[in-house]
Amino acid sequence: MTDKTYVEEYTAVVKTLSKYLESCAKADSSIMLTAFHADAAMFTVGESGVTRAPIQALFDGIDNDFKPSTPNSAVVSVDIVGTVASARVDSDNLDGFRFSDFFHLLKANGEWQIVAKTFHTHSTPTN
Repeated sequence: MTDKTYVEEYTAVVKTLSKYLESCAKADSSIMLTAFHADAAMFTVGESGVTRAPIQALFDGIDNDFKPSTPNSAVVSVDIVGTVASARVDSDNLDGFRFSDFFHLLKANGEWQIVAKTFHTHSTPTN
């Protein structure tokens, strides 16, 4: 059998997502660089509507604005069909923020890479 099983592909997708999570927790974008395709982008909705940014903005934010933290993160779902995948990751206490991230991945040359990140920043309760 030469085709990878769903479990093997799932594990590979989660490994790619883990680079993102480790990078955020350590405030070091160099860890996540290989997880993202060079043309990746991220999207969110703000007060002025939909915002699109090149993935370099994420790397810059991680390196310049984040402080190392101890997030609680979970891969909530992974859906894989052939060479495409989508995943949801929820993180609490990621540098004091709560996020729900949706990632779209493509498998090219045997490697899974994130091509898009859409996210929601949850309001943080005040004590």
